[in-house]
Amino acid sequence: MFILTKAPDLDYTDVLINIRKIIRSINLESKRIDKQYGISIPQYLCLNYLNAQEVFRATAKEIGIHLNLNASTVSGLIARLEKKGYLAKVPNPEDKRSSYIYLTAIGAKVVTSIPDLLHEKLSIKLQQLPDNDLNNLQSSLELLISFMEVADLDASPVITTGEDILNT
Repeated sequence: MFILTKAPDLDYTDVLINIRKIIRSINLESKRIDKQYGISIPQYLCLNYLNAQEVFRATAKEIGIHLNLNASTVSGLIARLEKKGYLAKVPNPEDKRSSYIYLTAIGAKVVTSIPDLLHEKLSIKLQQLPDNDLNNLQSSLELLISFMEVADLDASPVITTGEDILNT
């Protein structure tokens, strides 16, 4: 059972070190995926989202909402993936002002070749936590966010690094 209590010999630097470990693990994973598969984590998440759709398509707006990214970032992400042949942008026959983004066979092959990411493994573990432990963890994270004064910062529900967003 996970109970948040302050250990007598724990000081604030231990908390900072643990945060740094989390950030470092995310950065290392991001670099590994980029090096091995040639795509950023947000690009992978876009492909994975399309792969999970019934007809392997979505609008740019739907992708942006799912990834919690702004329209210009999504536009750049789509352009890079389209250039690699991983997705195709097709005009919407019912509304010429919009397009559908389709996962290509090449994109599907890439996305299914990448092993589970850190956030996917973490999601499984979090789902297995008893409600009380999950609530304690959430409360602690909210306190940390408050201390860091980053409550208004946009954030995706997935783990990624800032440099990934810039290089989508």
